This record gives sequence, structure tokens and C-alpha cells, in this order.
Amino acid sequence: MPELIRAKRVYEEYSSDDGTRVLVERLWPRGFTRERLHADSWLREIAPTAELRTWYAHDVVKWPEFMTRYITQLDTQPDLVESLLEIARRGPLTLLYAAKDTEHNSALVLLNYLKGQLKAR
Repeated sequence: MPELIRAKRVYEEYSSDDGTRVLVERLWPRGFTRERLHADSWLREIAPTAELRTWYAHDVVKWPEFMTRYITQLDTQPDLVESLLEIARRGPLTLLYAAKDTEHNSALVLLNYLKGQLKAR
């Protein structure tokens, strides 16, 4: 069974299997037009706050604390979380992100958070 929710770098090839593609970055990826990105929507409000992004600064040593802080932020945004869960219930959802680090980025935290929410319901 295919994944209902997945994360994908904006630099990866577009696929019709992606389903609904939502950019989950606070900043628009440099060098991308709307057409090239193939995003159905941009939910910048669900991305980590500017303060959290600045504090983290892609320092992997801070990763565990970043995850905790970001999950706390997500807990305060039930309407935004629910909007993504509703998309996933209708079909595949692809969370688009621009980070170079494919193992330590906010889209992966959000992905796991959403999967946990689906399981809990």
C-alpha cells in the first residue's frame, strides 16, 4: 500500500503519484517558479517559526531539541494540522521541502507528526 503522506525535496522530479503537493517551508525555494514547483498549495504557517529556524541554524547537535520545540509549535496549530490530515484522507499528500539535509529537516518532523495523528484517530 502506498504511503498516504510522504516528504520530498523540491529538487526531486515531479510525479503524478505525489498526489497533493504542499510546500511546507516558511520561505519560497530560491530559483523556483510556481510552475516548476508543481505545488498545489503553500502552507508557510505550519513551518517552524523564524525564531526557531534561526535558533536551530541547521546545527545537528540541536536536532533533538529542535524536534521537541517544533512538535510543541505543531500542537498549538490544530487547524493547520487538520487541514493537512484532511488532504491525506482524500489521497496521497507530499510535503515539499528545500533543505539540503534529507535526514534533519522540519518536513520530516511534520511528516512523523502527521502520521502519529492519523494513527491516534
